[in-house]
Amino acid sequence: MTKQERARLIQKRLDEWYPETPIPLDHTSTYTLLIAVLLSAQCTDIRVNQVTPALFARASTPEEMVLVPEEEIKGIIRPCGLAPAKSKAIAGLSRILVQDHGGEIPRTMEELEALPGVGHKTASVVMVQAFGEPAFPVDTHIHRLAMRWKLSSGKNVVQTERDLKRLFAKETWGKVHLQIIFFGREKCPARGCDGKRCELCRELFARSN
Repeated sequence: MTKQERARLIQKRLDEWYPETPIPLDHTSTYTLLIAVLLSAQCTDIRVNQVTPALFARASTPEEMVLVPEEEIKGIIRPCGLAPAKSKAIAGLSRILVQDHGGEIPRTMEELEALPGVGHKTASVVMVQAFGEPAFPVDTHIHRLAMRWKLSSGKNVVQTERDLKRLFAKETWGKVHLQIIFFGREKCPARGCDGKRCELCRELFARSN
């Protein structure tokens, strides 16, 4: 099978299994989505969703967050890990949003990535999920599955993102991104499949031999 054929089969199966793709991070606005995605770095979405209610009850807008001491933010988000760096980023980006953007979330990758603690993946999630702009965020599940499914060499996430964008139609990027995450968590975890065990991997392996 060619990469394009593999991608078509993968998308067909993912559409069958995951026709709906809700955003797994609880949020009520673009700002709270941004903060939740930032907190999800090296942390599970489940843990983030356990922590954010207390944080957003304290402050759910940039204007409210700049009034919260950084130490207090750190105490609330400690269960998410990397609390010193994440609390500093939350305080810093909230201040910049108020000072430079009128409290609004910027709508370009460049402006988002310029915010403290906001890397390319976080910015991509906000662009596609909040603004509906085409983006293909690559997390650890997507990176390893793209390599396992031979859609990318897996050398780095930059290359994986580039390869996946070539293989899937632009209008499907946001949905496929979430579908692969759901599939990786539920059916093909890192230690639960060697590339031949789960249903999709077995089918791909069988068709390649």
